[in-house]
Amino acid sequence: MSSTARLNGAQALMQTLADAGVEVCFTNPGTSEMHFVAALDSEPRMRAVLALFEGVATGAADGYARIADKPAATLLHLGCGLGNGLANLHNARKGKVPVLNIVGDHATTHAPFDAQLQSDIETVARNVSPGFVRTSRATASLCRDAVDALTAARGLPGQVATLILPADVSWGAGGVPAAPPPPPAAVAADAATVSAIADVLRSGAKAALLLGGRALREPGLLAAARIAAHCGAQVFAEVFPTRLERGAGLPAVERVAYLAEMAGVQLAGLQHLILVDAKAPVSFFAYPGKPSLLVPEGCTVHTLCTPAQDAHACLAQLVQALGAAQARPTLQAPTRPTRPRGALTAPKVCKAVGHLLPEQAIVIDEAITSGLMLGVMTAGCPRHDLITLTGGAIGQGLPNAIGAAIAAPQRPVIALVGDGSAMYTIQALWTLAREHLHVVAIVFNNAAYSVLNVELERVGAAQGGAKAKAQFDLQAPVLHFAQLAQGMGVHAVRTDRAEDFCQALDYALAHPGPHLIEALVPESLSGARRKLLPWLLRSLPSLPQPVARALKRAMAP
Repeated sequence: MSSTARLNGAQALMQTLADAGVEVCFTNPGTSEMHFVAALDSEPRMRAVLALFEGVATGAADGYARIADKPAATLLHLGCGLGNGLANLHNARKGKVPVLNIVGDHATTHAPFDAQLQSDIETVARNVSPGFVRTSRATASLCRDAVDALTAARGLPGQVATLILPADVSWGAGGVPAAPPPPPAAVAADAATVSAIADVLRSGAKAALLLGGRALREPGLLAAARIAAHCGAQVFAEVFPTRLERGAGLPAVERVAYLAEMAGVQLAGLQHLILVDAKAPVSFFAYPGKPSLLVPEGCTVHTLCTPAQDAHACLAQLVQALGAAQARPTLQAPTRPTRPRGALTAPKVCKAVGHLLPEQAIVIDEAITSGLMLGVMTAGCPRHDLITLTGGAIGQGLPNAIGAAIAAPQRPVIALVGDGSAMYTIQALWTLAREHLHVVAIVFNNAAYSVLNVELERVGAAQGGAKAKAQFDLQAPVLHFAQLAQGMGVHAVRTDRAEDFCQALDYALAHPGPHLIEALVPESLSGARRKLLPWLLRSLPSLPQPVARALKRAMAP
């Protein structure tokens, strides 16, 4: 490294990031970022990973942080590049994931001329970085700006922080590295809050804990399970967890259902709902004549822990207040499904994953309707982490797999994605091959946007004709994902038989490097089942609770 007296802004920034523990930068650079790119060679501690699309870079940074518990950096080109990456930054924001965006900008002297790529980057950034957006104005202050951005990203709750880097600030002389930010302070629960919630749980009223964020790691799950065993409370997880630790030997936790009607069945009769690093559940979309808030009428909502607090510490306080430290939590017993056979279906794919899932796997679920059986098929498998689609913007699965594999190279990564989702960020396959990452991508090819066919029925627009239905049909032409993967350097197979799928998954797990298995399956919800679903959902509130719960388990276990 050159002496600090001779560092330009980019070199000083690179040193500052590395000193602060940022080890990876996912890049899609352009002309304005050339000095930052050149500075990569001045810092051996920084790994640079090229993505062919900004949505891959941002989704990879998201997946990395979920597993590494610290931010990676992205390098994006101007407002257009940032805009291309917004969907996966939205998912990171909703998941409270720490990400540091570095967005190149025109030199300050060039900006007044309104060149072709000139845009209002700060306005674009605020969509996904509401807590921290800053344009660095001088080389001498650049590294302090970077430390402020990292402080914001790494705090509780984690967030996307965006630092905009004009080209002349990057190339300017006089860069001054800054000291790393201190670790974020852990904030525990207020004693009066803990005492009041303990009284609620002792009262015998029907109560449940709703866990989100970091509460879904092992310490939080064990504490919540002790509380449940001691008080008889239920425990739920938010519908789309950022990262859920699960499997044999851990407490099983039921996720709130995606479909609002099914969530209503789960929460029916609750008198108290206690939030732990989670928000009160709401319907994913508005539907005619249906409420948006899913909390039952007459249920009181309490907040034990906000996302700005330490979830594990807050739960530990509640355990102590209840005297539940010696309570025996109910743990998931080891179990696996049998090896599937016959014509391949989406449930059989999930069954095969459960049958073969290795120890300490990272499972990324963006299978949408095809993954309905994934949770039940993997519940008793060896311990693993589950990453889900926190913000609902599809195209997260394959990029997340890149980041997760880089964060934990010793762990196998399995990404289950729908065919429509996969096409949003298919360029991720090229980066998987370039970095030789041990990722198994499973693409459910049912030749449809199946979830949108379901929603067409649910919102009461099922009378749509051929033109409407064609918007959800991927059969003309049918996509060939194995060929697409092979064209980007990824070993791939295509199958419509369960036996062949199991053989392919066995091989992929045993051989390092990226693999893609294209599973040709029918839609999980189609024909009469899809037409029947809205009627069943509408009928759930009027059915006796045992019947409603049985129907819910049958439709979405």
